Amino acid sequence: MEKEQADAAGEDEEPPVSRNLSGPPETQVMTDPPVVIWEDEVRQLLHYQALLPRLEEALGKFSRRDSAEVIQPVRTTITLQKHHGFLGLMPSYMENDGILCTKLVCFYNREAGSTLPATQATVLLLDSEYGNVKAVMDGDAITNMRTAAVSAISAKLLMRPEAEVLAILGTGNQALSHYNVFTELFSFKEVRVWSHTREGAERFRNSVSGPVTACVSVEEAVRGADAIVTVTRCTEPVLFGQWVKPGAHVAAVGACRPNWRELDDVLMKEAVVYVDSREGAMAESGDVIRSGAEVFAELGDVINGTKPAHRGKTTVFKSLGMAVEDAVSAKLVFDQWKSRNSHT
Repeated sequence: MEKEQADAAGEDEEPPVSRNLSGPPETQVMTDPPVVIWEDEVRQLLHYQALLPRLEEALGKFSRRDSAEVIQPVRTTITLQKHHGFLGLMPSYMENDGILCTKLVCFYNREAGSTLPATQATVLLLDSEYGNVKAVMDGDAITNMRTAAVSAISAKLLMRPEAEVLAILGTGNQALSHYNVFTELFSFKEVRVWSHTREGAERFRNSVSGPVTACVSVEEAVRGADAIVTVTRCTEPVLFGQWVKPGAHVAAVGACRPNWRELDDVLMKEAVVYVDSREGAMAESGDVIRSGAEVFAELGDVINGTKPAHRGKTTVFKSLGMAVEDAVSAKLVFDQWKSRNSHT
């Protein structure tokens, strides 16, 4: 009797949906497992020559604030108090381009000399219509390359054309990626580097292909430099305006929390300040928030022609990184992966 009642009660219910592997392609899309692309393969597939124009276009689209082009909230973070770190969630959707992506990134305030990674990231590329994950990618390689590429775009727009001396503060993975793209795009006569430790500076110098001068102090590294890249783990100012050559361009990449600093008030208030995202800078950049400096423009405003590039003045580009940068990078990696594997 109980079985008959149960059968009767279920007569009006819809049968469970099953996946038909023999059906048309649109019914199969969710049956394919995500592609997994590890760090070494990401590096093989991602090249600055193809990445730079895509990032420049994405920065322009973001600054137009057209929701059909880019939807990107400010990064959401939760505190990993025990480990002195944060988990950041960075989603973005480019409706016209059909790109849906998110990055999960853990970043930490490590002590000087720590052998633990400062960041660990994973990028998920999704199908915007079906919602399934198409690819899981190493996010560190993508983050390092797209961040350095955007800094290079800032230099292309804001650095004086006759720039000869590049100074890099920091010797980690971001320092290496910045060295690679800056020396690939620009013809510097001298590259200087500073690290908290002599070992770090020597390790960096031995890992790059060109000549590098290791400096024992920040002041020695930046005095007279035309372009300065700050990629440190510092939480208090390490670069001071009194040392910076008038008309120099600074790409500030570290200090991604509202209470962390790399640049002092003098530099922030004397320079013309550009950012990737106004909302991001006002929520996350200690250099901007604690100095009270005015943000003049986003890089996308310069790309779109709505704000000028003040090449003749001292400029600071405060980089915080944006989800749309990860999205176009991940799409490029995935497209390259598909192209490579369609011939095998």
